[in-house]
Amino acid sequence: MPRPAPAPPRDLDWAEEVAATAARGRAALLARREPDGHWCGELEGDTILESEFVLLLAFLGRRDDPRVPRLANYLRAKQLPAGGWPNYPGGPAEVSVSVKAYLALKIAGDPADAPHMKRAAAVVRGLGGAEATNSFTRFYLALLGQVPYAACPSVPAELILLPRWFFFNLYALSAWSRTIFVPLSVVDALKPVTPLPDELGARELFLEPPETPRWPAKPTAKWFSWTNFFLGVDWMLKKAERWRLTPLRRWAVRKALRWMRERANPEESDGIGAIFPPVVYHAVVLHALGVPADDPEMVGVMGQLDGLAIAEDDALRLQPCKSPVWDTALSLIAAADAGQPTDSDEVTAAVDWLLAREVRRDGDWARTVRGVEPGGWFFEYRNAFYPDVDDTAMVLIALARTGHRTRAAALPAVHRALNWLAAMQNRNGGWGAFDRNIENEILTKVPFADHNAMLDPACPDITARVLEALGHYGYRVGQAPVDRAVAFVLSRQEETGAWFGRWGVNYVYGTWQVLAGLAGVGYDMASPPVRRAVRWLRDVQNADGGWGESPRSYDDPSAAGVGESTASQTAWALLGLLAAGEGESPEARAGFEYLAGTQRADGTWAEEAFTGTGFPRVFYLKYHLYPLYFPLMALGRYLGVVGGQWSVVSRSGYRSDPGHGTPAPVGITGTISTGN
Repeated sequence: MPRPAPAPPRDLDWAEEVAATAARGRAALLARREPDGHWCGELEGDTILESEFVLLLAFLGRRDDPRVPRLANYLRAKQLPAGGWPNYPGGPAEVSVSVKAYLALKIAGDPADAPHMKRAAAVVRGLGGAEATNSFTRFYLALLGQVPYAACPSVPAELILLPRWFFFNLYALSAWSRTIFVPLSVVDALKPVTPLPDELGARELFLEPPETPRWPAKPTAKWFSWTNFFLGVDWMLKKAERWRLTPLRRWAVRKALRWMRERANPEESDGIGAIFPPVVYHAVVLHALGVPADDPEMVGVMGQLDGLAIAEDDALRLQPCKSPVWDTALSLIAAADAGQPTDSDEVTAAVDWLLAREVRRDGDWARTVRGVEPGGWFFEYRNAFYPDVDDTAMVLIALARTGHRTRAAALPAVHRALNWLAAMQNRNGGWGAFDRNIENEILTKVPFADHNAMLDPACPDITARVLEALGHYGYRVGQAPVDRAVAFVLSRQEETGAWFGRWGVNYVYGTWQVLAGLAGVGYDMASPPVRRAVRWLRDVQNADGGWGESPRSYDDPSAAGVGESTASQTAWALLGLLAAGEGESPEARAGFEYLAGTQRADGTWAEEAFTGTGFPRVFYLKYHLYPLYFPLMALGRYLGVVGGQWSVVSRSGYRSDPGHGTPAPVGITGTISTGN
């Protein structure tokens, strides 16, 4: 019988410092629970949210709404010194973000000759003028009479009538594009306008007169391309509308309205898709249909938007949605890792809260995935039509890390979630977010696809998170779906050794998650792909011991892993090193010294950077709890390394259930072991 490896020498003073840091963080996290036991931190986006709300109020004829001045105060505070507005802190001015902010300030009463407005207008013109904005911005300009609808891409309502077998149909789009497309198609059919007075308009932002006829984009030089094909289709659609050759339009609009209202049922959803953009368009549609402001449906829709608002001093800001399921699952994991008793009232209450939000109805995903019982979790408080793979995997991890995975109350939900995840695996072995096999690149060429979110492709970070979740339930390398997922992830490794992060910024996020996922299913952590990833993490570590990365790396891959250190990204890198068995390395020690040295007296960490990703190159997020539960998670797992208790990682693989051995696979219906 082989002798056990000797325990590493322990630095008791350092172990005590790590333990004290973790204890302060755990107390800070527990103090942020909501009264019923769940967590929900603020979710912050860029200024398009505040701008679009002002533009919506103007379209609704409410320019004098008392919220407008407070929204304008927030916009002024976020303006760059040079004059524009970025889509993430520290980023350059972005033309669509800047145009909407400028127009919102004009509506709020800021004159065009004010110094800050003159600077903003100069920046916009330098970026190509208002005509260089994306499709969604142009629709806002059309709603307020700043451009004709001919300057917007066609969004044909008839798409909702096309059958599933047709290559371009509603359910071939990503879930978030789908929830925007349907109400926007009604807007495009009705073409409502609330003209602004000339002095409140933004004509000065255009390099050419706004009425200048133009396609949504210029044709490519290549004689035939999918871009040119769809531009031709767009041209024909506009001609058909002009000549009134749209015999199915009324039927399509009626069907679109039914689709919208079904998904906006307040008992099941916090608005269509439970996110800001489609809720705004729902309000636009109701106003265009003549629904009065005091109608219960309109009151409900505006109430959903009001629920996203946060007032602070003389400013008002909005969240793109709320993140309670995500925050609660991650907070549970962090608290348990940092020593919170798994049978404590705090843990039990949060677990019960999560279990009560399991999805138990078919959603849009069921149009493409057949023969599986509904299960899983969504991101927000209510969003029954749109459970997602990422949240489902994270809740499964939380149930395992807290020891609640086999509770009588949890086990049926666990079975359903595992089967649902198995059914959602793409043909290529990976997982996307909301749907299966939404990867038709041709659809990215349609004129209204310039928001970089038309598809929901499999990505390394979500795929690896599913692997991590499955590892907690006994699944390992050697089983068909696991092997296919591992092969997918390994095929996506960059030459540098890093992995792209679709849902977090960016390569630091993706690399951490892949290392954790591979370790979770027993992949050889001494293998060359893992060692290359470890080398990359070491190479991009900052001199202060931390890690950081800017969203700039989505535009410039040479900026991968480059940025000022942040608490959340340092924690991701450390979690990756721990998963790779590098907990005793000098790089890990330096990283944890950074976390210990930057923790504030109240147990939290300061972080201004946006480290969350909505749509790469378009929309980024700041999760206000990220710099608390991720460092706490890393510290808790590191405690076992420096304290000589149990180790959450080893070079031979990840221990899913510390101190209790590797669990046997949960006995589900067999879907997970047969693939799809």
